[in-house]
Amino acid sequence: MSAHDVDAATGTPTTGHEWDGIKELNTPLPRWWVWVFYATVVWAIGYGVVYPAVPLITSFTAGVFGYSSRGQVAAEVRDLQAARGGMVAKLEAASVADIEKDQTLFAFATAQGRAAFGNNCAPCHGIGGGGAKGYPNLNDNDWLWGGSLDQIYQTISYGIRSGHPKAHESTMVGFGKDGVLKRGEIVTLARYVRSLSGLPVPAGSDLAAGKKLFADNCAACHGDEAQGNPEIGAPNLADRIWLYGADEATIVEVITNGKNGVMPAWADRLDPATLKALTVYVHSLGGGQ
Repeated sequence: MSAHDVDAATGTPTTGHEWDGIKELNTPLPRWWVWVFYATVVWAIGYGVVYPAVPLITSFTAGVFGYSSRGQVAAEVRDLQAARGGMVAKLEAASVADIEKDQTLFAFATAQGRAAFGNNCAPCHGIGGGGAKGYPNLNDNDWLWGGSLDQIYQTISYGIRSGHPKAHESTMVGFGKDGVLKRGEIVTLARYVRSLSGLPVPAGSDLAAGKKLFADNCAACHGDEAQGNPEIGAPNLADRIWLYGADEATIVEVITNGKNGVMPAWADRLDPATLKALTVYVHSLGGGQ
């Protein structure tokens, strides 16, 4: 077949290709489209010359302009650090107690602390510090490891069971998992613990037996009145504030298997000024102690 055949129906020349009697028309692209395509090719080549674009073995071509969005961000961060330099130096030099006493320094610290909180703490504690199941609410002034400025600084800096040498350390026994208590005893104990916060328990629950189980197994950490102990991170069980939930099934699960949450240490990740700013900001959320 000649490449110059013309399709009778459309009057368009064919390419000379034919499949099962179907001929391929030789319809050229619109000229405007072709010129736009050529322009994009020229643009791509020019972009590759002007901006960082071509990957090399260990880096990339810098481009004639030497511009990159990463470089721009780095420059802006340097400018910001230079602008904040004086206040940051004051933060580093002052104690967290002195920061709260200085109105200007306190305002700067809370602003910087809020930003650092959003970047580092909000994924677990929520953007406003409201917490979630298993992550403490930082607004309610109920502190597992103490809510003073120094205590909060310690917790933020070194974490809880984080592996850092200065981290808070304690262990809750899995009373069922470790064979200390039987299932029925754990249920009895859970119902007694619920009663401490005024929560309803099934009729006929043996609260006296639960109280004895508590005294024998739990009071050493949580206190005789279940008031908790911030020295070892033992929560107050009578204040209606629950980290993992207040329903009977959850309390039974906690008693059975234990709960030993982990918080990372931030001392190796954040600079001293940011740690202090975070401390002041978190302290302000819950009213502090």
